[in-house]
Amino acid sequence: MTATILILFGATYLGMALGRFPGLSIDRTGIALVAAILLLATGALDTGQLVAAVDFPTIFILLGLMILSAQYAGSGFYDWCALKVAQAARSPARLLAVIVLVAGGLSAVLANDVVVFAMTPMLCLGLLARKLDPRPYLIALAGAANAGSAATMIGNPQNILIGQVGHLDFWRFLAVCGGPALAAMLIVYVTVWLVWRGRFGEPEGVEAGRKVEPVPLDRWQLGKAVAATLALLVLFTRDIPQEHSVLLVAGVMMVSRRMASRDMLGMVDWHLLILFAALFAVNHALGLTGIPAALVGDLQAAGWLPDRLAVMVPLALAGSNSIGNVPAVILLLAAWPNPPEGALYGLALLSTLAGNLLLPGSLANIIVAERAAASGVRLGFVEHARCGVPMALLSMAVAAVWLWAGGWMAP
Repeated sequence: MTATILILFGATYLGMALGRFPGLSIDRTGIALVAAILLLATGALDTGQLVAAVDFPTIFILLGLMILSAQYAGSGFYDWCALKVAQAARSPARLLAVIVLVAGGLSAVLANDVVVFAMTPMLCLGLLARKLDPRPYLIALAGAANAGSAATMIGNPQNILIGQVGHLDFWRFLAVCGGPALAAMLIVYVTVWLVWRGRFGEPEGVEAGRKVEPVPLDRWQLGKAVAATLALLVLFTRDIPQEHSVLLVAGVMMVSRRMASRDMLGMVDWHLLILFAALFAVNHALGLTGIPAALVGDLQAAGWLPDRLAVMVPLALAGSNSIGNVPAVILLLAAWPNPPEGALYGLALLSTLAGNLLLPGSLANIIVAERAAASGVRLGFVEHARCGVPMALLSMAVAAVWLWAGGWMAP
C-alpha cells in the first residue's frame, strides 16, 4: 500500500508543477481529486480517514470570504472600481500607483485571487480605451495583490491555512507581516515603473481606443458588503473561532431581497475548495506511511528544518515556483508538525512574496494572465519574469531582514 500512496502522491505533485498532464485537459484540481478518489478506491484511505484529513475550518473560512466577496461583485463594485482606477490618473506614474494601492489594499481583506479575477477584465478595457498598454499595469495588479495579501491572515489561501494550523491571532499577524507587505507593494511599483519606463503607451497587437460604457454601482449592496467586512474585523477581536465569525457574516450576506443565493454561490471558487480538500487527503495518506515524520527527524538532526531563514527562503522560492505556493504550503505543513510561531509568519510572508517571481508561481498571476487573454491582451512568461524576478527577490530580502531583526526567525 505504501507504494500505491507514493505513486499517487508523486503524480499529484508532478501535476501541480506541470499544471496539467500532457495530452489531457485535466487541471490541478482534477489531478488532486482523482488522486484522492484512487486513494479511497484502493483502500489506502477509508472514508473516515479521508474526512478527518480535511481541515474544515480552513475550507469554511475560504468559503465564507468568497461569499463576502460575491456581495462586492454583485454590487458591481469590482467592475466600477477597476474602471475608475483605469480612468483615475492622467500620468502613467500616478495610474500605476493607484493600481498598486487599490489591488494591495483590497487583497489584504478580500483575498488576492478573488480581487484580480474580478478586476482584470474591466481594467483591460479601461486602459485600452485610454490607448495605454495594459501589460505593465496587469503585472502591477498581480504583484501588488500578492504583496498586499501577505499582510493579513485572510489575504490569500495559504495564509488562511497557516493561521488555522498555528492558531494565530489576526491582529498580531498583521503587526508582524504588515510592514514587509507594504514594502513589497512599494517594490512592485518601483520595479514595474523602471522596467517599463517610456513604454506605457499604445499596445502592440491589440485593439486600442474601444469605448467603455459606465458601470452601474448598487450603493446599497456595496454598503452592506462594507458593513459586513467591518463587522468581520470586529469579530476577529473577540474570543470566537475565526471560521465561526466568517461563516456568520457569510450567512447574513445570503439573506437578501435583491441578490439570489444561487447567484452568490455561483461566484464561489469551488475548484479551489476542492483542490484544498483533495490535497489534504493526499498529504494525509503520505503521513500514514511514516515517511514525512522520519524525514523531519532526519532534517532536525542535521539542522535543516525550515525554522531558519537560510532554509526557509530558498524552500519558499523553489516550492512556490514549482508546484505553486498553495500546494507547497499544504505539503510543508502536513510534513512538519508543530512549527514555531515565528516560522509560520516567515512561511506566510516568504511563500506569498515568492509567488511574484514567475508567472506560474501564484494563482493570482495565472488568473490575471488568463483573464487578460480573454480580453485580447497577451501577458507572456518573459514579460512577467522581467518584473517578477526583481520584485520577488527584493521583497523577500526585505521580509527576511524584517523577520531576523524582529527576532521571529534566526538567520
